[in-house]
Amino acid sequence: MAGKLWDGRFTKGTDASVDAFNASLGVDARMYREDIAGSLAHARMLDARGLLPEGDLDQIEAGLAAIREELDAGTLRPDPQAEDIHMMIEAELTRRIGDAGRRLHTGRSRNDQVALDAR
Repeated sequence: MAGKLWDGRFTKGTDASVDAFNASLGVDARMYREDIAGSLAHARMLDARGLLPEGDLDQIEAGLAAIREELDAGTLRPDPQAEDIHMMIEAELTRRIGDAGRRLHTGRSRNDQVALDAR
C-alpha cells in the first residue's frame, strides 16, 4: 500500500484513531466499478486536453481494466490499510504502472471522486 497523500510533510505518523475515523473503505469498496469508470473518463479527458504524456492513456486504461477484472474475480481484494476505494485503486494502479498512475489524479480531488461514484 502506498503512503498517505500527506506523507513526508510530518515527522510523526498518524494516530490509529485518526486513521480509523477517516477510513471509509468498508462502505465505499462496493463502488469500485463506478470509481474505475470515472477514472477512465478522467484519463481520457486529460489525454484529449494534452495533459498526459504519449502512452500514458494506454497504460492507465490497461491497468484499470486489469484491476477491475481482478476485483470482479476476487483475486484482488481491497487493501484494509487503504483509507478509501479511491486511494486503494490509485495506489494499486501506481504500483503497477508507475508515474502514469500518479498523473491520473491531475485536476481532481477525492471529493470529486466521491461525488462521481455516488451519482
